[in-house]
Amino acid sequence: MITVLALVERAAIGLYLLLVAVGIWNAWQWLRARAEIRATYFELERDLARLRQVNAITVIVLAIQAAFLILGVQFAAMPYLRRENALLETQRQTIATDGTFATATPAAVVAQGLDIEPANDLESDDNPIIQLTPTPTFTPVGTIIPNPPPLEGCSDPRSTLQVPANGMRVFQPITVIGTAYTDNFTSAKIEISGPGTNNTYAVVGETLLPVRESAAFSQFTPAAYAEGLYKFRLMVFDISGSPVAVCMVNIYITDFPATATPTATPPPAATSGNSTTG
Repeated sequence: MITVLALVERAAIGLYLLLVAVGIWNAWQWLRARAEIRATYFELERDLARLRQVNAITVIVLAIQAAFLILGVQFAAMPYLRRENALLETQRQTIATDGTFATATPAAVVAQGLDIEPANDLESDDNPIIQLTPTPTFTPVGTIIPNPPPLEGCSDPRSTLQVPANGMRVFQPITVIGTAYTDNFTSAKIEISGPGTNNTYAVVGETLLPVRESAAFSQFTPAAYAEGLYKFRLMVFDISGSPVAVCMVNIYITDFPATATPTATPPPAATSGNSTTG
C-alpha cells in the first residue's frame, strides 16, 4: 500500500497532465454532442448525442476527483506516513537491548597481603565457565500476575506481542512492542475487550507501516478504562482487508500501585528516677 502511494506521489505531475488531457478531450466531445443535438431533427440521433454528453460529463467529474485524490496523497497521506516512519525509527533506536555480560576471574592480590591463586583450567569439565546470560525477553519486573488466562494465536511470527506480556498488570501508559507484517500489508490494529468496552473489541491503536523485527510501534494508555481483566489483541491486515495474523494476550488494568508512606518512629520515652537521701 505504501509503495503504491509513493509511486503515485512520484508520478503526480504526469498524472495531472493525463487528467487534463482527458478533461479537454471529453469537454470537446461534450461540445460536439451539443452541436449535433442542435443540428439534427431525428429523435434517435438526439438521444445518442445526449448520451455522449452525459458520458463526457461523467468522465470530467471522475478526472477532477482523481486530481483531488492525488493532491491528498501528495500533501496529506505521504507526509503523515513519513512522520510516523520517523517516529518509529526514533523509538527503535531508543529501545535498550540486552548484551552479553561475563564476569572476569579476579587476579591475585598480593599488595594487601592476600595471596589468591587464580583458576587455571576454567574450561575443564570440573570447572565450567559460569557466565551471566541476558534475559531472552524483556519483562518489567513485578508486573506479571500468576496464572493468567491462556493467550490466543501469537505463534505466527507476523503478529506477536512482547509488551504487554500475557498476564501483565498495566497501570500507566506503555509502549507496545512486537511484530506486525505480512505480504501486501495494509495496516495493523490494536484492540481491547473488557469491562470498560462492554466486553466488545474497541480499536485503541493502529500502524500503517509493517514491523518485521520486534520493535515499538504504538502506545496504550489505560487511564480511560475501568479496572479489570482485558483481552489485548493485535490484528494484521493485508490488501484484501481480512486479518491474516492475530495475537491476543490478557492484561489486568489496575490503579497505580500505592507507595508506602514512611512513618516516623517516636523516640523512646525518657525515664526519671527519685533519689532518697537519709
